[in-house]
Amino acid sequence: MDIIIRNADGEPIYQQIVTQIKRMILDGELQAGDALPSMRVLAQQLRISVITTKRAYEELERDGMIESFTGKGSFIKAQNPELLLEESLRQIEAQLTTAVEKAKQSKISLAELQEMLELLYGTDET
Repeated sequence: MDIIIRNADGEPIYQQIVTQIKRMILDGELQAGDALPSMRVLAQQLRISVITTKRAYEELERDGMIESFTGKGSFIKAQNPELLLEESLRQIEAQLTTAVEKAKQSKISLAELQEMLELLYGTDET
């Protein structure tokens, strides 16, 4: 499991961990039942505080992405496909919001933005 921490990023370290683990779950890299590294091991690998990894794991557990068992560790929880779709939609919406804001700042029209999106998406709707 490769997690990359960017110190120059304005996002808190624990949130970077949460975001990357969620992405790995959504992309199918991590499957239900897969074990996550212990909080201590992950902290050592990333050279960060155990408190930071604990906060990330707690947030992932609150979001229903993982489940933790005392003495056994933390594991990827079986995901409801509808919840996974909702999470993907939320992420796409956030990225599109950023793109729309940039387009407006650059004086790109809605028609031009739609054309760009259609070109990027492709014509074969499968």
